[in-house]
Amino acid sequence: MPGKQALVRRPGPRLADGLVTHIDRRPVDPALALRQWEAYVQALRDHGWRTTEVAPADDCPDAVFVEDAVVVFRNVALLARPGADQRRSEVPDARAAVEALGCSVNEIRSPGTLDGGDVLKVGDTVYVGRGGRTNAEGVRQLRSAFEPLGARVVAVPVTRVLHLKSAVTALPDGTVIGYPPLVDDPSVFPRFLPVPEASGAHVVLLGGGRLLMAAGAPQSEALLADLGYQPVVVDIGEFEKLEGCVTCLSVRLRELYE
Repeated sequence: MPGKQALVRRPGPRLADGLVTHIDRRPVDPALALRQWEAYVQALRDHGWRTTEVAPADDCPDAVFVEDAVVVFRNVALLARPGADQRRSEVPDARAAVEALGCSVNEIRSPGTLDGGDVLKVGDTVYVGRGGRTNAEGVRQLRSAFEPLGARVVAVPVTRVLHLKSAVTALPDGTVIGYPPLVDDPSVFPRFLPVPEASGAHVVLLGGGRLLMAAGAPQSEALLADLGYQPVVVDIGEFEKLEGCVTCLSVRLRELYE
């Protein structure tokens, strides 16, 4: 298993029918979305990531948000059981992808629900958003899967956004960043840095201090650059219309046994 491996999934023809929960629906341009997705994937590749495409799921509008289908900690891939019934058919091909990479596979079982976008890993701490798509039983099963591997699982409330990582992500030094109006309880995190834009709360750690982030957060980009990081900016505006962000368009796996 090489380091810096990312699973991605091509947007399908029904993308514009994707679910929206906390925002108003706006028209989505599928052709533009595909171009934005291709640029996102290229940005990963340009910074040393090897990408693997999960098989398309053309009947699943939200399948491009592949992060929701599986969570990986060390050598274990935990298959999600999405809180939205219509997204559960996205999971089987994600299983095939992580099995092909050599992961040990576990899964969330009924009555548990878990979306991968509700899981934020900061070192060995695994924050899990307890909210609309992830229930208490899902958190319990994730704890059972990951605590034996050395994880410390912390459940946090999520009521203002779709997923935990719609509100917060983390910098390389472990500082959690978020847009305060969308964060239920910043005190949960030992180090919390507020950012001035909602989309500025979303970063993907590319390595070497480089942060993949959305183009729609110039003030947050400047803030993070001032802190010594190197923002790598991509336009994902069509996916943001569906409550997507830079984190949910890929599943990042570093060293499988790190």
